[in-house]
Amino acid sequence: MKTDELVALLAKDAGPVAPNAVARRFGTALGWGVSGTALLMMIMLGVRADIADAMLLPAFWMKLAFPASVAIAAYLAGTRLARPGMRLGRVPGALSALVATIWLIAVVALLNAEPFERKHLVFGDTWLFCLFSIPALSIPVFAAAIWAMKGLAPTRLALAGGAGGLLAGAVSATVYALHCPETGAPFLAVWYVLGMAIPAFAGAASGPRLLRW
Repeated sequence: MKTDELVALLAKDAGPVAPNAVARRFGTALGWGVSGTALLMMIMLGVRADIADAMLLPAFWMKLAFPASVAIAAYLAGTRLARPGMRLGRVPGALSALVATIWLIAVVALLNAEPFERKHLVFGDTWLFCLFSIPALSIPVFAAAIWAMKGLAPTRLALAGGAGGLLAGAVSATVYALHCPETGAPFLAVWYVLGMAIPAFAGAASGPRLLRW
């Protein structure tokens, strides 16, 4: 059978793709995934007791805005990589700019701090707990993102898996921030970035197997 005949056979009786099919599928997946991560966080950790006071601090909103912005960029990457032939465009540059910005803020904070304060600014009191919690809480969103992509047509499977993992890690970090007592930029620049990177690397490693057609 010739290639043209095979393509015609596969496309026979194929109906039109529903408008916004990718956004709808990802929306459904994220609805379940984010709910799962939030529920898991509430059961395992709970919201910090001083959340009302924390919300008055600019550092608290920066802690939410950073991973939330990464989540938006990862979502855009995921929806593009779920379709064959789509380019990532400016998404990698946006992700690099977000990480570079938090690192720059962290460096400035460290330079302005007294030498004896710098270690605590980086490690805080919960660095190990943070490094474990963000990847653990990302599991529901990661499963949902893989489900969303699996029903579409990704061709760059490692990149698609990495985008799904990064999306999961960033959503998890945003939810975890409601529990986390740390507010220093150096802490975010190291442990939140690493916490989001772990699911991203796991997704890139498992993408070729999980997203195989």
